[in-house]
Amino acid sequence: MDAKDFPEPLLHTIGFSKLLHTDAAKGTARVRFVARPEFAHTNGTIVQGGIITAWLDNAMAFAVFGRDPAAGLASLELKVSFLERVDVATFEVEARIVRWGRSVVFLEADLWSADGRLLARASSTGKLIRATG
Repeated sequence: MDAKDFPEPLLHTIGFSKLLHTDAAKGTARVRFVARPEFAHTNGTIVQGGIITAWLDNAMAFAVFGRDPAAGLASLELKVSFLERVDVATFEVEARIVRWGRSVVFLEADLWSADGRLLARASSTGKLIRATG
């Protein structure tokens, strides 16, 4: 699995850098994002929360796709806790599947700084979308 299965314009828009790994058995994905200055407020120093939320949400989608490449994901709810300020820099998000049901999946994701600080955490409930045919 790689990032080519996701819309390139969307990935570019949110600062996607690299899919570092997925593990289907563990239900995890690790994704790198680069915050650009245009993502930031407060004189270009703090990344806007919606961008951070998009990173967390995208990494959770990679975890789902890593487990089942035929499954799509529609977010039903998403909660984000912003634990520290997020500066303009490079970050990694570790996403994991908490519970996989027939049509619903529960997910979590953590945003990490380069020096190992936890900056934000998300939890989400998603609807698994499968092609019918």
